[in-house]
Amino acid sequence: MKAGAANFGATILDAEGLRLSGEEKALFRDANPFGFILFSRNLDNPGQIRALCDELREAVGREAPITIDQEGGRVQRLRPPLARDWPAPLDFVARAGAGAQRAMYLRYRLIAHELRGLGIDSNCAPLADLAFARTHPFLRNRCYGHDPSAVARLARAAAQGMLDGGVLPVLKHIPGHGRATADSHHELPHVAAPVADLERTDFAPFRALTDLPMGMTAHLVYDAIDAAPATLSPAVMRLVRDGIGFGGLIMTDDISMKALRGDLPDLTRASLRAGCDVVLLCNATLAERAAVADAAGAMTPAAQARAMAALACRRAPCPLDIGAADAELSDLMGGRRDER
Repeated sequence: MKAGAANFGATILDAEGLRLSGEEKALFRDANPFGFILFSRNLDNPGQIRALCDELREAVGREAPITIDQEGGRVQRLRPPLARDWPAPLDFVARAGAGAQRAMYLRYRLIAHELRGLGIDSNCAPLADLAFARTHPFLRNRCYGHDPSAVARLARAAAQGMLDGGVLPVLKHIPGHGRATADSHHELPHVAAPVADLERTDFAPFRALTDLPMGMTAHLVYDAIDAAPATLSPAVMRLVRDGIGFGGLIMTDDISMKALRGDLPDLTRASLRAGCDVVLLCNATLAERAAVADAAGAMTPAAQARAMAALACRRAPCPLDIGAADAELSDLMGGRRDER
């Protein structure tokens, strides 16, 4: 199969189980989603995962990107024996100390190696969200630090490790989720900081990473910018494009999260009207996935162009000596190998 340029659907969808049902195959064939996302329920053994990835791509007749959340720490869909177990990013960075940038590159280069071996070629990482004292626990130890410049460097290293491993990184959560004191999986966070403060801190790491191929929105309200959640806000999306300057494909965070209220097709249309390129829907029924795919329709020409540019960044992995990478990372972490 070869990636085609025609009529990508403006969705990223998931599967219910370890293999596709006939109904799912028919839905994906008709909806032609831009890509797919995997969850723990889709992962049993290497052969099964590769077969599922093959089925997903066969359903749309092209090498559609297949992504996953493999940050390490609590948000890690693949675990031993399928993949290494990694500590939470904030703890990892603290342990690596002065070698954190190189350690982060090696961490995500090894993650990319594992993902590609299973047929997965995208990862919802790195995070450029800042860790604040009051950042909600669901997010705080997933962050890379509190200093905007340091976070940008670490996120760049992580992204480069994935790109070198043939995996498309998805930068999140644009334009910054770190000030949220509520969990957007369950409620809508509000951030009251003035725009000047957000520009100086939260937005700064994203401004340093505008060339990355893909990004994911934040489900929260910036009270100083708009009363609507960022994912649904034309004002925030204009800021992302024109103020921050992000040029890659923008996908929503999962629109079924409780931070967003309303009918899924309505949320889909509102996200796309706001300026998102593609809608991510997870953990939904077949009927809900069909309704969202119908509401999303095909990508706009501008979104399609960004999608093709992102796919052009998906290259064959650079050579990697696994043993040497493991040894170097162990040295950087003070000789401790328990994170793997």
